[in-house]
Amino acid sequence: MTISVRLDDKDSKLIKTYAKMNNISLSDLIRTALLEKIEDEYDLKCYESAIKDYKKNPKTYTLDEVKKELGLE
Repeated sequence: MTISVRLDDKDSKLIKTYAKMNNISLSDLIRTALLEKIEDEYDLKCYESAIKDYKKNPKTYTLDEVKKELGLE
């Protein structure tokens, strides 16, 4: 798939310089940055959901309790 992105000269120069400094292609740089951004936002949503659930039921378990419950001992 091909995607076009419009950048002003300043942003374009910055991105190209960064890619060159790190010896990576523009495609790899943009792909990696975008996937990391998506992953970070997904992680934040999971965290927010977990905190919401925890506030409803603040029960915690030790590692030993979890192992025992799962039959891992």
